[in-house]
Order: sequence, then C-alpha cells, then structure tokens
Amino acid sequence: MTTDQMIIFAVLAATLGLFIWDKLRYDIVAVLALLTVALTGLIPADEVFSGLGHPAVITVAAVLIIGQALVNAGVVDAIARQLTKAGDSPTLQMAALTVTVAICSGFMNNVGALALLMPVAIWMSRQSGHSPSMFLMPLAFGSLLGGCLTLIGTPPNIIIASYRTQTDSPAFGMFDFLPVGIAVTVVGVLFLVFLGRFLTPQRQASNSDDELFEISSYLTELSVPEESDYKGRSLMDLVAAVEDEADITVVALLRGDERFNTPSMYKVLQQGDVLLIEADSDSLKALTDVTKLKLAGDKTDQQTEQDDEAEKPKKPQDLDVVEAILAHDSILVGNTLSSLSIRQRYGINILAVARRGHQLKQRLHKIRFVAGDILLMQGSDDVLKSVMVELGCLPLASRGLQLGQPRKVAIASAIFIAVIALIMFDAVSTATAMVTGVVAMFFAGLLPVAKLYKSLDLPVIVLLAAMLPVGQALEATGGSELIANLLLNMAESAPPAMTVVILMIATMLLSNIINNAAAAILAAPIAISVANGMDVSADPLLMAVAIGASCAFLTPIAHQSNTLVMEPGGYSFNDYWKLGLPLSILVILTALPVILWVWPL
Repeated sequence: MTTDQMIIFAVLAATLGLFIWDKLRYDIVAVLALLTVALTGLIPADEVFSGLGHPAVITVAAVLIIGQALVNAGVVDAIARQLTKAGDSPTLQMAALTVTVAICSGFMNNVGALALLMPVAIWMSRQSGHSPSMFLMPLAFGSLLGGCLTLIGTPPNIIIASYRTQTDSPAFGMFDFLPVGIAVTVVGVLFLVFLGRFLTPQRQASNSDDELFEISSYLTELSVPEESDYKGRSLMDLVAAVEDEADITVVALLRGDERFNTPSMYKVLQQGDVLLIEADSDSLKALTDVTKLKLAGDKTDQQTEQDDEAEKPKKPQDLDVVEAILAHDSILVGNTLSSLSIRQRYGINILAVARRGHQLKQRLHKIRFVAGDILLMQGSDDVLKSVMVELGCLPLASRGLQLGQPRKVAIASAIFIAVIALIMFDAVSTATAMVTGVVAMFFAGLLPVAKLYKSLDLPVIVLLAAMLPVGQALEATGGSELIANLLLNMAESAPPAMTVVILMIATMLLSNIINNAAAAILAAPIAISVANGMDVSADPLLMAVAIGASCAFLTPIAHQSNTLVMEPGGYSFNDYWKLGLPLSILVILTALPVILWVWPL
C-alpha cells in the first residue's frame, strides 16, 4: 500500500466515522474531506473545486428546482387530492399511496413527493380510524423505490450515469434505469401493500375517529373592565404579564361593531374590549387572576344574553383553521414560535402542535419544532396560502387549501414533458435539458427567483461538489483498484454474479449509514475497477451500485424520507429494520436477475 493510498483510506475512514457520528452536518464533513485531500496533494490544485461544475451536480440542482416548480404549479397536489377517493380499505389506501408516491418519485425529488403525500396519508389514517404509523413507513419506502425508475429519480442514478462515461460508453439515458427500477418498484410496492402493514409497528394515536386537535372548549371571551390595570396598555403587556405562568393566544379583539382578527400585539386595550382567547383552564385562571380581566359572561350591565351572542360570536367564523405539517426544509424546524415572532411577522396564530399522533401539552412558545410536526394554524384564507408556502408547511388534504394555481398545471406539465423528450432523444445533454427546463419554468412564472434558490437543497449540492473530487482521489491513488482486488479475491471461487451481489449489498449497507449520494460516489469507481479486473462490462456493476445506494431501508438516518416520517409515525430507531430488512432482501433477489438479463456481464 502506497503512502497516497494510506492517506486516502485514512481520510475516508475519518469521513465515514463523522457521517455515522452525525454531530456535524454531512456537507461540512464532505468539505473537510475535500480540503484534506487537497492539502495533502492527492488531487491537482485546479481540480479541487471541479465538482461545482460537474454535470451530475448541475443536474441534481436543476431536478430540485423543477420539482419545486411542479409543486408550486399544483401538479403533484392535483394528483394527491384524487387519493382521498380511495375508500376506507387499508389495502386500497396503501396501494393508492405507495403507487402514487413511487411514480412521482421517479420524476421529482423523492423527499418532495413524500412530503406532499404524507399529509394525505395522515388524513386517510384518521378518517379510517387507523394509526398513521400503518401508512407512513411504507410510504417513505415507496418513495425510495420509485427513485430507481428514471435517471432523475434520485441523485445516485445521476451520479452513476456520469461515471459510465469513464468506461468509454455514453452516460446512462433517462429510462435506462427503468427495466431494473420497475421490477424492483413493482415487487417492493406489492410487498408493502399486502405485507408491509403487518410488519410495520402500530402506534395508536390518542384520537382515532375524533379530530387530532380539540381546542373549541378552550376558546374563551374575556372583557376589559373599568378597574383593569391593563386598560390603556398594549396586548404585548398583557401577554408578558403571564408569560411565565400561562400559555395564551389572542385570537381576536372585539371593539363595538369592529372586529380585529389576529390583532397586533401593539394594539392598546380600551375599556369594554372583548378578547377571544385560546388557552387551557390553568392558563385562563392565571390570566384572570393576574390581569383582573373578566369572563365575558360575567356582566354587571343589563345586556341580555341574546344581544351578547349577536355582537360577540363564540367562534371566529371569518378566520380559517387549518392543519399543516412541517416539511424537512421548513424554516420552523429547530426553532420556536417566540424566536421567529410568527404572529407579529406573518399575522397568523399557531393554536396547537401535534407530534407522533398526540397533541403536545407543553407551552407553545417553548416547543422546538421538528420535521413532521402537525400545526393547527389560524388566519384568513389568503394569508394562510402565502404564509404556509413561505414557512415550508404542507396543508392536510382534507382542508381543501391549494398552494398552486390550477391554471398553471398544464404549462408546468408541458415544460416538464418537453424536458423529458429532450433527454430521451439525446437532443442535448441531461444537464443542459434540465437547466433549459428551469429557465422555461422561470419565464412561465412558475418559480420566482427568490423561491428558485430556496428550492435548492444546498447541503446535498455541497456534498456532491465536495465528494466527487474525493472519489476521483480514491481512483487516482489506486485505492479503488485495491478495494476491487479484495472483492475479486473474496469472490474468486464464486460465480461472477456473486460479485454483483456483494457490491450491491456493500453499497446498500453503506447508504444506510451515510448519504446515498456519497455512497454512490465512493462505490462507483470501485465497481469500474472490479469490472476491469474481471474483464467484463461495468454496466451491471454500476446498476448494482445504483440500486444499492437508492434502497436504504434499515435506519431512520439512511435517507431524509425515512427521517421525515419518524416523528408523525411515532417510530423508534429499531422499528425500521423490521420492515426494511425483508424489503432489502427482496430488492436484492429481484434486482439481480433483471440486471444480469438487461445488462449482462
């Protein structure tokens, strides 16, 4: 083993260790690995940042942007809404969900497809009285399976396609992955539909047939009497007075014939004002004790209850209440309501938060949000539409709230079909076709500039741009050839097909502990070296790497899709392998014969 090989293996070992440790973000780890190989001279100085312009990186970025444009236009939302007609049978619901998410994942970011369909799955589960845990893990796994269908279905496919050019063959095309991908997806979806729900841990939610949130009993009217110390002071002063003792939300302020929904916290209170407060009984008692506000029913004047009801309705009927789920890239994730000043900045109320099927009872302003949390949001219809997009929240299908404009669905679909056609007929390179699609989406008004850049998953882009030169260093130092020789020695007495199996299993295990794109970058040069050592075509080995990198079902950290369903499904770390292990074995058994038939050694 040469000095350069020892250095690259040490760098890779440290990189894998940091990936598994998971205390540093994977993009930061990738940059550290890149800097190390650069400073040790394993790659030329002019190639250190070559990954930024690599076609695979450009293609992945363009796929993310186009996927977001399709979402904004309402294309996927229109598909998702049809699933609510699937009936009450768990089998039919599971089939509708997994088939749809798999198809969508073949043409857009699989995390995006999952994030759009996950609220539908939760709504279905609650309407049929089943636990969300029955649907969410199979849904996540279905999104991973669907990514195997096409070139743009998942970053590993794009990476593998670009590595094929190193074998003096053109890059894999748009549907070169389809024969193997469709076999794996069909078998995997059938397994998930008919057996998956029996292997998925069942977590019973606190509410079955009832709504997840029960807040109507906590909406109370309080009036500002003449003797109140808070007459002439702001709402902010009122809330601050009980901040340490109560958790309250001011839903509306009634003043004579005027009504102020989600009033500004700087609004000054006047005698006779009526506040519509959302609070539990303990918080309500603390508020009245400290501020001396009175229940609106405790009147000393001669107004009748009929007049009272007519002037001050118990529920804010001109406000909408919607349930929304936090996507993985929501700006709320990792933050609290108080740190982002949601009410002041956006003019909406967050009335309640649910996690793992249960409404959280802790103080709202102290809750630190995680991906998958379900929020009960209140505001006007127009405000909610714009704010939910800005916050990265997805509405439950039952609420009928549309994020996109239906009239743009046809335009977005036409542009996307044109991009696919350019790739299929080799009119231009994949990267060029995808970037052309991005430009067309922009000029069609489907994706404003600000949202264009927000749709990029920058950590993934940085990871790819940093790890591609590291993969080149592994190949340039002879490290990939050394590993390939070890694999060949292991499979020396076995049939050649066993080498394909070993490589697929190794990549699959690697992708369960590190990012699947990184796994593909590390395994692809090894696959090419193995093919050279065996004097066979590299295509079946590269396909094995693509399948292994995309099918990571054993842990919640294996893929963002797995992580996204963990909280709302109430899963533990050990729950994943119970369904993921038999599915992984089934994928290997299905993929191997199809790979060897379509792409012979």
